[in-house]
Amino acid sequence: MSVGRFVQQAKQCLKKQAEYSKLNAFVLPITSHEPLLQRCQDADDRQVNGGPLSPIDGQLVAIKENICTLHERTTCASAILQGYQSPFSATVVEKLTAAGAVLAGKTNLDEFGMGSHCLNSIHGPVKSSWSKSGEDRTVGGSSGGSALAVGTQQCFAALGTDTGGSVRLPAAWTGTVGFKPSYGMVSRYGVVAYANSLDTVGVMARDVAAAKRVYDQIRGHDPHDPTSLPPSSLSRIQTHLQQSRRNPHKFRIGIPIEYLVSELDPTIRTAWSLALHSLHKQGHTIHHISLPTTKSALSAYYVLAPAEASSNLAKYDGVRYGNKAPPSSSYSTDNNHPRGKGRNVLFSRTRGAHFGAEVQRRILLGSYTLSSTAIDNYFIRAQKVRRLVQRDFNRAFALPHPLVRPPPSPPPTASSGAPTMSADDRGTAGVDVIITPSSLRLAPLIADLEREKEEDPTRQFYEDLYTVPASLAGLPAVSVPVEAGGEKVGLQVIGQFGDDEMVLRVGRKVEELLLPTNNRLEESICGNCAKAVKRCSKEPKFRENTISP
Repeated sequence: MSVGRFVQQAKQCLKKQAEYSKLNAFVLPITSHEPLLQRCQDADDRQVNGGPLSPIDGQLVAIKENICTLHERTTCASAILQGYQSPFSATVVEKLTAAGAVLAGKTNLDEFGMGSHCLNSIHGPVKSSWSKSGEDRTVGGSSGGSALAVGTQQCFAALGTDTGGSVRLPAAWTGTVGFKPSYGMVSRYGVVAYANSLDTVGVMARDVAAAKRVYDQIRGHDPHDPTSLPPSSLSRIQTHLQQSRRNPHKFRIGIPIEYLVSELDPTIRTAWSLALHSLHKQGHTIHHISLPTTKSALSAYYVLAPAEASSNLAKYDGVRYGNKAPPSSSYSTDNNHPRGKGRNVLFSRTRGAHFGAEVQRRILLGSYTLSSTAIDNYFIRAQKVRRLVQRDFNRAFALPHPLVRPPPSPPPTASSGAPTMSADDRGTAGVDVIITPSSLRLAPLIADLEREKEEDPTRQFYEDLYTVPASLAGLPAVSVPVEAGGEKVGLQVIGQFGDDEMVLRVGRKVEELLLPTNNRLEESICGNCAKAVKRCSKEPKFRENTISP
C-alpha cells in the first residue's frame, strides 16, 4: 500500500522533532508514533474517498501546555502542577480532533504564560535555531514553544495563548505567523487562566492561509465558556460586516505616530517603511493616525494582568489545587520567633517553593494593586485607561465597533487633545486596518537577557509595547513575517473588533510583499506613504516619543 501525503508529512514532522529536540520546543513530544501515523493514514483514506473531515484533516497541530488535553499532562511549566493530568480536553482541542487534526504534542511556555522570552519554565528555556553568531537567542514568549515548533517544521500549526502579545511576539522572532482573534471568538474553556479578560487562544502557522484554516475550525460559541460570544452577538457582528461598504481590494491603512519610538530597531523600522511603500504602490492608501493613550497602555496592562493573575492563582495552595511542598527545616516552626511566625503555614510554604520568581513577582504586584489602599490609584485607573485605549481604536477605524453604541461627542479640538485622524483625513471614513511592528527589537541573545534581568527584572515588560494595546481593546491582530536586511521581521496588522477576516486578508497581502533589496529609506519612501514614517532628510520628521523606564 502506497504511503499517503499526510503520513509522509507526519514522518517529516517527527523527524524534525527528533532533530531539534535540544531546542526544547516540546515538553511532551510524541513517543509512540504508530497511533499518530494511523490517524494520518485514516485521513489519507478519507481524502481518497472524497470525504475529508475538514481542511485540516490529517494535519499535525501542537498544543501549548497550558491548554488541557485528556491524555497528556498539563503543568503550565510550573512545579505546582507538575504531573497534573486534566480529566477533560479543552474545547479547542476537541474541535481540532473533530476536524481530523492530529495532536503533535504539548509545547513549552513561560510558567502560567507569564513572560516574554520562554525562559521561565520548569522544563528549561526554549532556544532559537536562528543565530548567526552561534549563541542562543530567545524565541519570545510565552508561546515560544509553539512558535519554534512551527518555525522548525515540527508540526503544521500550533495553538498558543495570547494575553498581551504571547502569540504575536514569538511569531515575530521565529519568522512565523501568529494570529490573535477578537476576544470571545474562540473558547477559553479548558485553558488555564492567567488574566481572564485578556486571555485569547491564538494560532501559529507558517503562513496566513494555514492559520486561517485552523482558526476556522476552533472559532464559534461555547456554552461552557462565559466569555465566549453568544450566537446573537456573532450574528450581529456578521450582519454588521455585511452592511459595511468598503472596497475589498483597496485598503485604508493607518500608521500610529505614537509607535514611532526612538528605541525601535533600525532594521524593523526599515522593514515597516518598505512594506508601507510597497502597499502604497499597490494602490492602498496610507494615513497617519494618533492613538494617544498608547503611551499609558503598557502601564495599565501590567496593573490589570497581574491583578487578575493574583486572583486566578490564589487556588494553588496545596489544598484545593497544586502539589504540596514538604516541611522544610529552613522554615522556623516557633511562632514566638520574630521571623518564624507563619513561616511554616502550608499554603505559604507551597506557593513559595513551587511558584517561580516571575510568577511570585506578578502575584505580589497584583495583590498590592487590588488592596484597599491601592485599588483606586492603580486598578481603577488602569481600567479607565483601558477604556480610553478602546475609544482611541474605535475613533480610528472606519468600521464602528459592532457591539458598542458610540456615545455622541463633539469633534476633537486642539484643546481637547490630539485628533485621532490627521488634518488631511478629517471627514473621511477612517482606516480599515492598522499596521505596526510586532516587536521593538530583533530577538536578543539569552545571555543578554539574563544580564538585563539582573539589572532590571521589569525590562522584559517593554517587549510587549506594540502588542498590548490590541489586547486591552480585545481586537484581532496578526503578526506576519517580512524579510529585510537578511532578517525576518514581524509586522502586525490590527483590525476592528469582529473584523478578523479583514485582518487575515491584509495579513496575506503583507505576507506576499517582496521588499526591495535597497534598504535606503531616503530613496524608498516618498509621497503619501512618506508622511506616515518619514525618514527622508529632505522632509521634516515626526517627533518621536521616548519610552521612559
